[in-house]
Amino acid sequence: MPLERPLLPFPTPWQVLADFGGVYAASALAAFLFSVTGPVAIILSIGAAGGLSEADIASWLFGGFFLNSLISIGFSIAYRQPLVFLWSIPGAVIVGPALGHLAFPAVIGAFLVSGVAMLLLGLSGWVRRAMDAVPMPIVMAMVAGVFLRFGVGLVQAFGQDLAIALSMTVTWLALSAAPGLARKMPPLVGALIVGALVMALEGTFKPPAGVLFSIAAPTIYAPQFSWPALVELVVPLVITVLTVQNAQGIAILRTNGHAPPTNAITVACGAGAIVTGLVGAVSTCLTGPVNAVISTVGEKQRQYAGALLVAILAMAFGLLAPFFTRLLLATPPAFIATLAGLAMLRILQSAFAASFAGRSSFGALVCFLVTVADLSIFRIGAPFWGLVFGVAASRLLEKEEP
Repeated sequence: MPLERPLLPFPTPWQVLADFGGVYAASALAAFLFSVTGPVAIILSIGAAGGLSEADIASWLFGGFFLNSLISIGFSIAYRQPLVFLWSIPGAVIVGPALGHLAFPAVIGAFLVSGVAMLLLGLSGWVRRAMDAVPMPIVMAMVAGVFLRFGVGLVQAFGQDLAIALSMTVTWLALSAAPGLARKMPPLVGALIVGALVMALEGTFKPPAGVLFSIAAPTIYAPQFSWPALVELVVPLVITVLTVQNAQGIAILRTNGHAPPTNAITVACGAGAIVTGLVGAVSTCLTGPVNAVISTVGEKQRQYAGALLVAILAMAFGLLAPFFTRLLLATPPAFIATLAGLAMLRILQSAFAASFAGRSSFGALVCFLVTVADLSIFRIGAPFWGLVFGVAASRLLEKEEP
């Protein structure tokens, strides 16, 4: 099998403690706070719009954080580099519209098939070919199309609750404009804190009756395999995990001097997607932003210790998923919409830049328009057709492009 070999011998617990330090703890905390602010708000927004129950969302969070952190711990130790796995944000956004016309068990069936496809690609060593099958500008145009509604939702939040949306946005802008402050207080975390203070002053935080605190009891779902769900979701999920999420994470790690094991990462994402899919979580991926934070500080050979702390904190968050789900669902819609929208702004900007800055730009435009139109054909959702029509338009009208 073309899997990269781990770095032997594995570090002992005492060596891990020796490699740990304050700078790695600080970077791990910042990375963790990023992962549980905007991305969690995105899950809540998608789940609520798709009719998922509180238990469904809590189970999703448990799978996304707790189970994927087990992979993070194993890989960070085995390869002695920061390799944090979480869940695919673009994948979750692609799933959002599908929940409007597909049963959740059918969506879970697509999660499992996507996992099998990634597992086979990793074991075969054909990952690079799969990543090159669709031009990156067209993939990013699909991402931009499905992410656009979060940017629109941010603007609409100003009409829902001006005080919350304005205060959070101003805080995010102020911190983003001051890199020194942003290193001490991540803009999304600052926006969350200010939004919580405004909610307290307004009295708009309304927790549900009964016990608020509880430990995760994930639901094991029986998947359904339907052709409409498989055709609509499997290809976009696999493509976004491999070419958007994993490619970003791998590029960041290589830039910072690491040699991430591409095939082994793909195998881990496939196996993780199968396991976490059974509890309702979207596909596992190598996270880009989190690994970027922890791979840019301190000594390269000690950065894996920061990844281990992120994984431990994420496991704790996953165990308390019902508590955090109830807490966030008790907030007004404008709070979630603003937090999710702010989390998506930079990603949306990057997606537009990657889509229309170079080659295949016309195909990317076609893909974007089809995806935004959100029109199902043969009961298959728009993201899939965006890729199909975008690639077809590029092949037909951009023949000179590579």
